[in-house]
Amino acid sequence: MKIETCRHLVFILGDQLDEASSALEDLDPAQDVVLMVEALEESTHVWSHKARTTLFLSAMRHFAQSLRQRNPPLRVDYRALDTAGDKTLGAGLSAAIEKYQPLRVIAVEPGDLRVRQQIEDTMACAMVSIAGYAGSAGTETRKPILEWREDKHFLCSLPQFRNWAGQSASLRMEYFYRHMRRQYKVLMDGDQPLGGQWNYDAENRKGFGKAGPKALPQTLKFEQDTITQNVIALVAKTFADHPGEIASFNWPVTREQALLALNDFITHRLPQFGAHQDAMWTTLDFGWHALLSSSLNLKLLHPLEVVLAAEQAYRARGLDLASVEGFIRQVLGWREFIRGVYFLDMPGLKTANHYDHQNALPKWYWSGDTGMNCMRQSIGQTLKNGYSHHIQRLMVTGMFGVTAQIRPQALCDWYLAVYVDAVEWVELPNTAGMALFANGGRFTSKPYIASGAYVKRMSNYCSGCSYEPETRSGPKACPMTTLYWNFLDQHESSFGSNPRTALMVKNLQRMTPEERAQMRQRAGEMLADLDSL
Repeated sequence: MKIETCRHLVFILGDQLDEASSALEDLDPAQDVVLMVEALEESTHVWSHKARTTLFLSAMRHFAQSLRQRNPPLRVDYRALDTAGDKTLGAGLSAAIEKYQPLRVIAVEPGDLRVRQQIEDTMACAMVSIAGYAGSAGTETRKPILEWREDKHFLCSLPQFRNWAGQSASLRMEYFYRHMRRQYKVLMDGDQPLGGQWNYDAENRKGFGKAGPKALPQTLKFEQDTITQNVIALVAKTFADHPGEIASFNWPVTREQALLALNDFITHRLPQFGAHQDAMWTTLDFGWHALLSSSLNLKLLHPLEVVLAAEQAYRARGLDLASVEGFIRQVLGWREFIRGVYFLDMPGLKTANHYDHQNALPKWYWSGDTGMNCMRQSIGQTLKNGYSHHIQRLMVTGMFGVTAQIRPQALCDWYLAVYVDAVEWVELPNTAGMALFANGGRFTSKPYIASGAYVKRMSNYCSGCSYEPETRSGPKACPMTTLYWNFLDQHESSFGSNPRTALMVKNLQRMTPEERAQMRQRAGEMLADLDSL
């Protein structure tokens, strides 16, 4: 191997595609090298959706191209999967250290502690031969320095979040969100919220009604250049047995495309975003949702520019405050909150299992081949696009996971695998902490569970389903309904003592002993063979 010494090796990870990255702040194009690694393990440690892998690889390759096109151009060592063939990020880093013999490796703190540990383990074994640097005479062999830098993409630093959280055993996003609104002066009238309320969530829960959604906005289409086309071909060949489709791949892979996506949302969908953001409908893949999470999580967009664009549109165009506030709450509030929780509660969050659920993930989570139309629709959309919106994740695939007593780690891995916007810092707290209540209510006051009646109210999924949403026993019983009542039955005491769930228990107690017995029997049959549902 030819040795090409450098001063600093700047390691950019696949979800750190930020032109203003702190890792690039003092880079010297004449002395330093940027390293980017496509590693096989990043698509195989969970069985990643083809669209997720395509998005990461295409965005990474475009980012490397943009660095090379700077003036002056940066020196980029891009270790592609189809040329370098690195099995792990650590293997790619080790090879680059051997090649460049750097004094220092600089990287932004990863959003996945598994990745951080792998890099630190690699650095612990690395040795370089240094000749003529820093005034040294002759050759010196020593370990290169690893320098972690803060991820400045976020609006709340980790020390700030820890200070806000303090020693509290229970965290609530609403109070954090108000703190962030005040700090950044977003939708504020002095020290008070515009409109007199902090939160308009109650106005953003409407279903479509029997007529279904009307006047749907068109989704912006992104042209696939040669880079993206080559990545699609590579993924189709290398990960042929992985789940999901890539024929309809249509996600932003550059900063320019991400800005177009932001403008398209602000112009065409934000005005109607709020009212039906929880609603679901067959063949409705995107509706009025922002579709910006993948660009935010790859760092192609900065959260503050997204928040300010929404606020500016509200002020300039007189948009519905409930819609604008609901969107801003997701970015300025929930996204920043969830990231803080991840770093505050790891590594325990990774193995949390409050209810000690141990059932395996049903096989049909990877195919959508189930008689439950709500699951078939939500999973089918996920496999097609690498995307479903928050209610499909929380109140369909997630809610079933709770009442079906699926082992949280199995379902968390599924979420990490199948969504294009999934990075562990955002996926794990949302899944383990919110959808599955695996951490026992660290930042939620109750499990998110409901019967099939909720799905019927918020969608048309129940039409033509193999099951009946009102039925809780017998062969036509809806698994959502039966398992919901069975879950309440099993946790009657704890639910009855929680003011937010006490009414559920009162409804349970209206069942006769015979009705409960029939429900328990049918639930037992379902839990014994989830794959057959």
